[in-house]
Amino acid sequence: MRIRGTHTAALVCSAAALAALCGCTPKASGAGHGYSPVHIDVPAMRSPSAAHPRSSPPPAQDDAKPAAPPPAPSPPARVLWARGDTGRDVRELQARLRQVEWLRDGPTGTYDDLTQEAVSGFQGKRGLPRTGRTDTVTWQRLLAMTHEPGRWELYLMGGQPAAAPDPRCLTGRVLCISKTSRTLRWMIDGRTVSTMAVRFGAQYTPTREGVFHVYWKSRHHVSTLYHSPMPYALFFSGGQAVHYSYDFAARGYAGGSHGCVNVRDEGAIAQLFAHVRNGDKVVVYW
Repeated sequence: MRIRGTHTAALVCSAAALAALCGCTPKASGAGHGYSPVHIDVPAMRSPSAAHPRSSPPPAQDDAKPAAPPPAPSPPARVLWARGDTGRDVRELQARLRQVEWLRDGPTGTYDDLTQEAVSGFQGKRGLPRTGRTDTVTWQRLLAMTHEPGRWELYLMGGQPAAAPDPRCLTGRVLCISKTSRTLRWMIDGRTVSTMAVRFGAQYTPTREGVFHVYWKSRHHVSTLYHSPMPYALFFSGGQAVHYSYDFAARGYAGGSHGCVNVRDEGAIAQLFAHVRNGDKVVVYW
């Protein structure tokens, strides 16, 4: 019986030691209930969420950004020239329109109805608004398609300023003709009465230079050598004369004469023919 008691005490001690090591609390059981003399109450394991409670997740945020406002419409292109404008810039516009074959007449330096129609056609061909006014967009498109016009492209049909008169033109009644500016001044005692554009002979039929005098006037003259009309002819050197030219009126400086001084303005040469007398001086110079 002692040995049995000793064995039982050893078991009790072992259970108590195990409980201490495991952090358990030994609890005595009631007598007469058929349980082991030692009962170990193991604490219930808590879930991680219970051990470490989390705060509730933040409400979801809408990541969508507010729609950007529509872009403001682009301002209309600035208008550079329109019908009624005049000047050297309009002349260049017309010269460039001639290069791309949208204008047949001119340049005149005046933005007229023909220029407006040409600009409108050019715009429509390239998908631009057909306003007939030359704005910055139209002008840049035209610049990209053409070259810088030369002096005689700008003044293909005349209109250029006259050169200063030669000193020999400052006395008396003089037809003062400059090859440099391609102009004729009708002068009386140093005063310019009228000015007009003129054209000279071609390379192999040049117009003579020097001081001459009108020796014959022929209103309805026809060349006996070339069989071409020479209306309002004012002969000053052999067969060379100042006269109206249909070809100059039509083609401008794209052509040339056989040595005569051509005038393209019929009204101007008609007035000149009426006032010039035989014996009046003619000066042709550079």
